[in-house]
Amino acid sequence: MFASLAGRTVIVTGASKGIGRGIAKRFAEVGCKVVVVARSHDAAKMVAEDIAVAGGRAIGVTADISTEAGVHAMAEAAMLHFGAIDILCANAGIFTSARIADMTAADFDETMGINLRGTFLSVKACLPALGVSGRGRIVLTSSITGPVTGMSGWSHYGASKAGQLGFLRSAALELAPAGITINAVMPGNIVTEGLLALGPDYLTAMAASIPVKRLGSVEDIANAALFFATEEAGFVTGQTLIVDGGQVLPESLAAME
Repeated sequence: MFASLAGRTVIVTGASKGIGRGIAKRFAEVGCKVVVVARSHDAAKMVAEDIAVAGGRAIGVTADISTEAGVHAMAEAAMLHFGAIDILCANAGIFTSARIADMTAADFDETMGINLRGTFLSVKACLPALGVSGRGRIVLTSSITGPVTGMSGWSHYGASKAGQLGFLRSAALELAPAGITINAVMPGNIVTEGLLALGPDYLTAMAASIPVKRLGSVEDIANAALFFATEEAGFVTGQTLIVDGGQVLPESLAAME
């Protein structure tokens, strides 16, 4: 049995939909006070209201985490409303598709700005409060795409997600003396609005290539993030956890026959 996380304050970036929304709701279920961060004010407010209706405590905060002003506003809102930041789930990310020959520098910079720069800025803005907490936890949402696998049209996305893990390992060394851990969840194919937009043929083909024969749920990722935030995971830092139903294991589809 894990010790209770009730009463701790968690910031979840990119929490208006998909994996981020799932993480926010899961932490609320175990009694955390949740700061729901999104670029859309209405979307952040809606998730916070859903959490409140379910009996939890949450606020919605509008912030562009690719900017210093955005992340400082995010951290200040958490401190103003809840007086602490114990956990940061740096989840915000985008994955627009563009082949290298067609990709513009602006496309590349936007993806890196949100996925990688946004991770760095979010962590930096929360460091003072995480250090004061004495039990600071940082959980990054990376991906199998980039660090482990590749996908045509997603070279900028893959680079940003691989970059997160390079950041993670050095950050773990810097943050350990302050009692702050930093780890990453690496999702495979998870049913979100973004994945559904790829169409039914993609969903069917991907499910067939996963050993457990299903796509992942946002709850699968949220539970992994929750583990990294626990007291029991206090001796775990600089690590990654692939949550993909075994997708990266087969050498080929023939290996699953």
